[in-house]
Amino acid sequence: METEPGKIILTWDVTPKNEQKYFEFLVREFLPSMQKLGFQLTDAWVTVYGDRPQILIGAVMTSIEEIRGILDGAEWFALTGKLKAFVINYKQKLTVANGGFQF
Repeated sequence: METEPGKIILTWDVTPKNEQKYFEFLVREFLPSMQKLGFQLTDAWVTVYGDRPQILIGAVMTSIEEIRGILDGAEWFALTGKLKAFVINYKQKLTVANGGFQF
């Protein structure tokens, strides 16, 4: 039985007073750390207008089980804990990767 690729979709809103520190953290630590954990980044979206999360990040791995293993680990918990110092309304969704835009 083949395993289907898994995808994690992360969304959040940046707190207004933290925008510069958030951006530095995102570029210097968060995204590189995701890649070191084995995620392949596929999406990065910013909502400019409308009632949707301000930021959407998508990343894939070979299987949902592989992603679950990362999400249960101390490194992921520490990394998202640091992110939450700069953002509100953080959500993560795990799904089967379909190759197109997913929300």
